[in-house]
Amino acid sequence: MSNKRYLDYIFSPLGLKRTKKVLHVNPTIRPVGLDNVPVEITVHEYNNTSLEVVKLNRIEDCFQFLHSPTISWINIGGLRKEDVENVCSHFGVHPLISEDILSVGQRPKMDEINGLVFCLMTMLSFNEDHGTVETEQISIVLGKTFVLSFQQIPGKDVFKSLRDKLKINSSKIRQSGADFLFYSLIDAMVDYYFVVMEKLGERIEVLEEQIIRYANNKSLAHINMIRKEMILLKRNITPAREVVGGLLRSDNELIEEKTEKYFKDVYDHVIQANDLAENYRDMMLNLQDLYLSNVNLRLNEVMKVMAIVTCLLAPATVIGGIFGMNFDKIPLLHNQWGFFISVAVMLIVPVFMIVIFKKRGWF
Repeated sequence: MSNKRYLDYIFSPLGLKRTKKVLHVNPTIRPVGLDNVPVEITVHEYNNTSLEVVKLNRIEDCFQFLHSPTISWINIGGLRKEDVENVCSHFGVHPLISEDILSVGQRPKMDEINGLVFCLMTMLSFNEDHGTVETEQISIVLGKTFVLSFQQIPGKDVFKSLRDKLKINSSKIRQSGADFLFYSLIDAMVDYYFVVMEKLGERIEVLEEQIIRYANNKSLAHINMIRKEMILLKRNITPAREVVGGLLRSDNELIEEKTEKYFKDVYDHVIQANDLAENYRDMMLNLQDLYLSNVNLRLNEVMKVMAIVTCLLAPATVIGGIFGMNFDKIPLLHNQWGFFISVAVMLIVPVFMIVIFKKRGWF
């Protein structure tokens, strides 16, 4: 892609749209079209000896799992208002929580209402084609024998690794209660933070090498693009520390004491991800300073070359000006060797100047 196209990206509708998406988020306004998206409902009902996976067509079909003797993970892909409100009403979820579930763009948070534990976090993924960080809001509700998870985008299997673990009878998740499933969902989202930051880190390394070798307008556009993604990354990772910290401080009986140590591990990972995001942000500021330094250095080199050329041409200009004056008597004016002598002086003086400049280390 040419330099001009990179600069055009910054001021194009696509670039402005990306800036608006990153910086201007209003969770009080419900996005258009969510109610028209088909809802996908998947239920994993399991205990330490059996696992049953069911895909449902109607939201009412999942109501039967409220008092199931086994652990039920009900995953709902799509945020259709009527369906979310019906599920929350049947499972005893407070209307304030259902409102948070439907409000896309919420800050990650956790809450405890009506004896249930609610956690809202953002699943991050990296789009290789566009080089952007994509977000998906995921809400999780923990009950005594059930876990409700609401995905913003249906059909996007963000918990594939967790589904694979559920198929193993001897896995820790199959031997534990609903609180461990609740932890596993949060842990899976936190793990994706590092995947996304690794992808961004690779692009930052390439950009750093590019700026060191040759800084141009393309580099400036890259810096601008990655800084937007870092803002989005930082805005979603930082609140996650408060979410997991709130779960650690919770005295809710739904979270068993033996599961708390796993939340401590997630908390450590969130702290590490937050520190890494801070480091990447500092690197972007350093890269911007490096870019400006390289641009100024190149400008200084150009100005130095132009100054040297001007100095070397100064003797010829002076000599030519002297012998070009309209006086009747000028030395060597009618001498047959006058022209050759003046040209020789014009060449010898610049050579002498080059030797002096070289000894002084000016170039």
